[in-house]
Formats: sequence, C-alpha cells, structure tokens
Amino acid sequence: MVEYRIDRRSGVATYVQIVQQTKQALRLGLLEPGDKLPTAREVVEATAINPNTVLKAYRELEREGLVEARRGLGTFVRKSLSTAPADSPLRADLDAWAARAREAGLEREDVAALFTSVLDAHFADFKGDA
Repeated sequence: MVEYRIDRRSGVATYVQIVQQTKQALRLGLLEPGDKLPTAREVVEATAINPNTVLKAYRELEREGLVEARRGLGTFVRKSLSTAPADSPLRADLDAWAARAREAGLEREDVAALFTSVLDAHFADFKGDA
C-alpha cells in the first residue's frame, strides 16, 4: 500500500502531491491493478490533511481512468503505468549516483535541479505527463 508524504513547503498543492505520488507508485509497479488505495480516513490520520483534499485527489485519479471508487469498498487501481519496476538495474544506478551526489555535499534541491536539467536535455522533444 502507498504511504503519502506531504511536503507543505513545496508550493505544490496537497491534492496534486497525492496524485503525483500515486502515479509514481503506479510507474514503479508498487501499485498494480486491483490494489486498494488507503481510505481517505487513513490518509488524513497519517498526514493531517483535510479529507476533502484526499477525495479531490482520488477524483482526479478516477477522472484519468487510473482508479475506480467502489461504493462501500474503497478506491481501487484500474490500470498500471509501470514501465520501470522498482527493482530495475537503472534504479540501482540512480541510487549510486544519488549517494555520490550526497557525498559530494549536494543538497536535495541541488540534486533535483541537476537531475531535472539532465531530464530536460534528454527529453526535450518528449511531451509526456508528469
């Protein structure tokens, strides 16, 4: 099951963070079709956010066809976005790179900026969704 982490300093709307983290879990294969998302109450208890925020995120995911709400049962994954499983050799390479960046004294924001600039350079002509 996915555990949401809300960064109140990020400037990104809370419901968008939930949507993004759900999509990330789908891409990594951590969530698969048929898996149940945490209930709004569970997310509220874990993150101290408004229940309507969770419901807004889940409605957005449902609108995109990624999940479906089943009355009285919860919200379930409908389709996967998995193309890079969590145990991919590329993940190990990236993990080693991130460790080297940290050892070099880079802060999280520095690493994110550097990685984003590399992604932008390699995927400049790609118009995928975030």
